[in-house]
Amino acid sequence: MKEIGRLMALGLVFCTASVAWLVLAGVMTARTSSQEDGLRGRVADLWGTPLEQAAPTSTFHWVEEFKHDEVVRDADGKAERDKNGQPLLHTVVDHVQRDANERLSSTALTVDLTLDQRRKGLMWFSLYDVTFDGTWTVAHAGDEAGTMYFDFTFPAADGMYDDFRVTVDGKEPANVVPVGSLVRVPLEVAPGDSHTFSVHYVSRGMDRFAYLPVPRGQVDQVDNFTLAMTTDFAAIDFPTYTMSPSERKESGKGWKLDWAFRRLVTGSGMGMEMPQRIQPGPLAAEMSASAPISLALFMMWIYVIGLLKKLDIHPMNHLFIAGAFFAFHLLFGYTADHLPVEWAFGLSSVVSVFLVVSYLRLAVGPKFAVREAGIAQIVYLVGFSLAHFFDGFTGLAVTILGTATLFALMQLTGRVKWSEVFAASPPAKAPSQPSATPAVPA
Repeated sequence: MKEIGRLMALGLVFCTASVAWLVLAGVMTARTSSQEDGLRGRVADLWGTPLEQAAPTSTFHWVEEFKHDEVVRDADGKAERDKNGQPLLHTVVDHVQRDANERLSSTALTVDLTLDQRRKGLMWFSLYDVTFDGTWTVAHAGDEAGTMYFDFTFPAADGMYDDFRVTVDGKEPANVVPVGSLVRVPLEVAPGDSHTFSVHYVSRGMDRFAYLPVPRGQVDQVDNFTLAMTTDFAAIDFPTYTMSPSERKESGKGWKLDWAFRRLVTGSGMGMEMPQRIQPGPLAAEMSASAPISLALFMMWIYVIGLLKKLDIHPMNHLFIAGAFFAFHLLFGYTADHLPVEWAFGLSSVVSVFLVVSYLRLAVGPKFAVREAGIAQIVYLVGFSLAHFFDGFTGLAVTILGTATLFALMQLTGRVKWSEVFAASPPAKAPSQPSATPAVPA
């Protein structure tokens, strides 16, 4: 059965191309993983890591006196007694160090984010500059006098903080003490005192910035909180476990976002997720892994059209077409780390379509090559691959293309007698032998 043998040959072509695409997808994934592991650390060293600014803490330290009576003892340890035989007593004063956390009375923050995306190899990194200004008020509610320690922890111990300033009640204190990854400001306070602490710095980070008003994993009360954040980018998103702003409005190319709470009980923070560019490496791997779908639809279309038009499109023709489809993903995978991803996609599309159309022009005919094959390739290869640029639309594109192809093929082949198509070919007639010429007697 000729057609069944042809379909088996087409299946072999499809399986061979699918294996090649899976290998290419694996290679692209390995390249991307290798580059990401090596580059992310180097970019972080140069630019910074994701920044999570924790709220400062305020701790009050004081000394309590405790008096108690002890028995007076002699050098031998025996209790001394008075004339009445009673043990002699004396008063002892013990000093005990106490400390308690002071709640922040108010918080006023200003954060300005400037996006600066950088590309290294197959990876885009969403880097940013941040200008941070924070003002916190702490009121001492205790009845004792003592020392208040205001501790401000930097978001990253190995970060860079330009123009760093700490002020207390508008003045820069002389006794700022660095302690590991934080700075401590000691301040003598009396009952009822209230002080305002301010911090300013300019830094750099990657991927996201967040402010945590309470320690991660805890729930606490936050009083009189305001955060004003500005961005120079429009594609805003918020990290997980953070709250969306109370108000937002467009400001130039970006947004002005405001969080305002009078008395909030929460375990969440506030922050911003930086916009992400299309990653060439993962995109090339995803496109290669799903490429067999587009080739299957295209081969099915070409087979049916050739059958209806009685065109002799041999499985070897399909093999070369599959090679041109594979060339699209191969070229895209190895130009995407040298060209902008949009240019690499356009170049790969033009080259692949040119290969198929120019080949079928010779193998079948120019009209079929341009009208049936060329347009179909743009739809199934270029269009389907383009859907990968839009997150979440790949499955929808497969559904639409598959359904539309099924409808078109059902309408085109509705009157085809498949029993005749797959009927055994009649046996070929043996060539007639010329009849022997009788010998002519001499």
